[in-house]
Amino acid sequence: MAQANPKIRWTTADLEVLAADEWKRYEIIDGELCVTRAPHIKHQDTAGEIYAQLLLWSKQSGLGKPSLAPGLIFTDTDNVIPDVIWSSHDRLAALTDDEGHLRGAPELIVEVLSEGSTNERRDREAKLKLYSQQGVQEYWIANWRLRQVEVYRRQAAQLQRIATLLATDNLESPLLPGFLCQVGSFF
Repeated sequence: MAQANPKIRWTTADLEVLAADEWKRYEIIDGELCVTRAPHIKHQDTAGEIYAQLLLWSKQSGLGKPSLAPGLIFTDTDNVIPDVIWSSHDRLAALTDDEGHLRGAPELIVEVLSEGSTNERRDREAKLKLYSQQGVQEYWIANWRLRQVEVYRRQAAQLQRIATLLATDNLESPLLPGFLCQVGSFF
């Protein structure tokens, strides 16, 4: 009787032996390797604008700091690189390992949607589930094509969508006291 091949489960150690390619992003979600190419320039611009707004607010408030495309290692089989994160100083210090990776959940994660149904499903389903399980407090999904941001907040122990904000709407967050930004400024 032939045996079915077991599903290959990728780990952090596997990523370390892959040939480095600056034009690709390697992530692992539930043991599945996800490889994406460098995103569209508008994707990068949007991530940069969100980072800039969070950086400005962080400098004024002194409550934490954002990071662009940091490595997040939740487990040996859950290893991702979100577009932007924000973390309080205390949490950031507790999560940062000697190699500069975060080993746990920051308070806020932002993903900018990349083109394609596979990429969109990853951000809207797989990463939403992962971030919810890991204790992320707030998750923003930015869509530069539609000029909107979906806001998810932790409610009843999981991330739930609470709003879809359009370009003319203001984005505020109880996580970021005093932060106020018109969504259109991200795009």
